[in-house]
Amino acid sequence: MSPTPLLETVGLTRTFPGVRALDGVDFRLFPGEVHTLMGQNGAGKSTLINVLTGVHEPEAGEIRLAGQAVRFATPQEAEAAGIQTLYQEVNLCPNLSVAENIFAGRQPRKRGLIDWKTIHRRAAEALAGLNLSLDVTQSLDTYPIAMQQMVAIARAVSVDARILILDEPTSSLDEVEVARLFDVLRKLKASGIAILFVTHFLEQTYTISDRITVMRNGEREGEYLAAELPVQTLVARMVGVSHADERLAHTGEPSRAPGADAAHATQATRATHEAPASSTQAGEPYLAAQGLARRGVLNALDLEVRPGQILGLAGLLGSGRTETAQLLFGAERADAGAVRINGQTVKLASPRDAVRHGMAYCPEDRKKEGIVAELSIRENIVLALQARRGWWRMISRARQRELANTYIAQLGIKARDAEQPIGLLSGGNQQKVLLARWLATEPRLLILDEPTRGIDVAAKFEIMDRVRALCAKGLGILFISSEISEVVRVSDRIAVLRDRRKVAELSGEARSEHEVYGLIAGDRK
Repeated sequence: MSPTPLLETVGLTRTFPGVRALDGVDFRLFPGEVHTLMGQNGAGKSTLINVLTGVHEPEAGEIRLAGQAVRFATPQEAEAAGIQTLYQEVNLCPNLSVAENIFAGRQPRKRGLIDWKTIHRRAAEALAGLNLSLDVTQSLDTYPIAMQQMVAIARAVSVDARILILDEPTSSLDEVEVARLFDVLRKLKASGIAILFVTHFLEQTYTISDRITVMRNGEREGEYLAAELPVQTLVARMVGVSHADERLAHTGEPSRAPGADAAHATQATRATHEAPASSTQAGEPYLAAQGLARRGVLNALDLEVRPGQILGLAGLLGSGRTETAQLLFGAERADAGAVRINGQTVKLASPRDAVRHGMAYCPEDRKKEGIVAELSIRENIVLALQARRGWWRMISRARQRELANTYIAQLGIKARDAEQPIGLLSGGNQQKVLLARWLATEPRLLILDEPTRGIDVAAKFEIMDRVRALCAKGLGILFISSEISEVVRVSDRIAVLRDRRKVAELSGEARSEHEVYGLIAGDRK
């Protein structure tokens, strides 16, 4: 490996309104290596890529390419310098042929006309260099996503890319397709191309990576050789576990550090074994999923949610938590497995089907998928109930006000009145309105995906107290959070997910942070 990085950043900083997305980030990428960027949501990975490729300008710091300071005003300038980026969604033209996509914008010509014979020959040669053989005259959309990504890589290589940035390229691929992609990446690496790889999958990280950089909260937490970074340490660095707590996560033993640190570790150990407020002696499952799966999204898993219990889903981003919720709620179609409600097999082809069977779902991104910011609190609360009734059976304005005022009081929503636009509320109060929307439908099962993300600590505990009170009345809850301590604190049982599959289920004394971390890291069976 060359002692000089091919690409390097020094003190890179970028802010957006209210957010410091990059904070003095140093990064190195060497030729002939696969360097994986790891981090949770909001860690700064996408912003770093956008700054490197000219989408955003840095406010401070320097980018160096082959030792020379550079600054790209546009992605086209970055591409001209030899930096090619492949995003999660293939950025090609599906209605054009494979050959046309590889040579788009740079078609060889003969006597002023496009030389199709040369294009087809050179496109086939570019693919052959990746050990691929495709009919380059066929429309790109006749091939699966995995092959489309290979075409995108062939295009990048054919323009003499020195650096290849792959942003979540495996998110829609199955294991066979991932293995084929990795074979291609190893071939490119051997030719001297530097590869920056972004993924959330731990097993893939260790399969392909030479070097790993961990980012957290806009900062570079550290750079490591993959062979020297234990997976448990990687998980701890990503989620922000302190050195004292990291020992706890690995061993379940409190740190020997004196004073407050030792007291904190002991308190954390005790907290993980506190029983949640909901009943641990629930009856038959309200919902049971068997072998539920979707190709390229989630491997077959079994889950049961019981009345009066909270089932927590724990795992890193990309582990399959949200995908599980969406499959159960009919927001995504499963292509394998079965779902039973009250012992009867049901088909959940859409969220409407799920709502009809007594299910409710508060999504992860409340601003994009939950609230309607321009509507009032009242209008947001009655949305799901009105949709279930049908728009030809309108809920009267008086009944709407009655429902809204009831839930404003019950959930402690802080607002001027029910007619205030929800977009003017704090994040915690917006989340309470979403809860009210679904509670108004009188569900039997409530799916909560990151219900406390982006809200203050007091609001977090208040919302979770409300959730536990609902559970005590017999509501079954599927609870998803990226905060492992929160999952452990509120759940009766915990299903642990890693790399799109369920790896274990914990209950009782086994329901602890160090067990969850160990399962996520793969050092426990």
